[in-house]
Amino acid sequence: MQILRRWAVKHAHWLGLVGAFGMAQQVAAADYQGTPEVDGFITEMARDYGFSNKQLTALFAQVNRKQSIIDAISRPAERVKPWKEYRPIFITDSRIARGVDFWRQHEAALTRAEQTYGVPAQFIVAIIGVETFYGGNTGNYRVMDALSTLAFDYPARAPFFRKELREFLMLAREEQVDPLTLKGSYAGAMGLPQFMPSSFRAYAVDFDGDGHINIWTDPDDAIGSVASYFKQHGWLAGEAVASKASVSGDKVDQGLTPALDPVMNVAELRSLGWTSADKLDDELPVTAFRLEGAAGDEYWMGLPNFYVITRYNRSVMYAMAVNQLAELLVEAKGGN
Repeated sequence: MQILRRWAVKHAHWLGLVGAFGMAQQVAAADYQGTPEVDGFITEMARDYGFSNKQLTALFAQVNRKQSIIDAISRPAERVKPWKEYRPIFITDSRIARGVDFWRQHEAALTRAEQTYGVPAQFIVAIIGVETFYGGNTGNYRVMDALSTLAFDYPARAPFFRKELREFLMLAREEQVDPLTLKGSYAGAMGLPQFMPSSFRAYAVDFDGDGHINIWTDPDDAIGSVASYFKQHGWLAGEAVASKASVSGDKVDQGLTPALDPVMNVAELRSLGWTSADKLDDELPVTAFRLEGAAGDEYWMGLPNFYVITRYNRSVMYAMAVNQLAELLVEAKGGN
């Protein structure tokens, strides 16, 4: 209770926002004041989710449209980097060293997360390391500005971002925080683990028990939330993530998984010329893929836990970066 009391004193100016959102000073911007789309959204939020029409109108009067967000999300996709170029972006000496420091600093919370959710510390640290360099780059956009800009001025993905904007307003009400104070990426991803608002509401946890979920500045909550996300997406405690494969014959490419979802099991891959030195159950579903490595092509079987990592970011190379960073963190930390 003492912790909650201190928090309430520190953030007393936020508490009036529970279902209110009306305390902040009015500003001149008003980019989203009185527009038909925003008025319709406000009406929906008031009718279906119990918000005050008047107070949401006052809130949106303070939201800014950000052209830089439209520019960022509309930018032509970069050439997809091969693994030999992608890997060095995330597997660096500085990211490993900083990760070991983060692990040691928050070892108690990481140990408790592993005990609670079955997710080893190194994978939690690796996710936070890849996403934000351990909190060093969490984004500088107001989440309200980012989500509103994309919800009302980016038609290509407006339904998705309107859903996230709705989730964000509900999140702010539930957590008793001023929605105008929370910052994130240009796409509205938030905090050390870069959760979207819907992921926050579904998977984030109050891991330090202070009555408030804070993934922005509370590493304990961020750690518990990443572990919770993995657990709820099917993480198997004590199981490996990926197995390097050897291949032979002219049917190898038939085994490559066209998307991320596993479509073959180990036995079926073996019949196409894929083998592994690891002992894998014949019926185990795997994601089979090839990477262009620095020393030539690499063939891998992504195991069920690999698939879980791709639920965080739908990319084979992202999941491999997390897995290999996690392995290197263990090696660098040693027994200390």
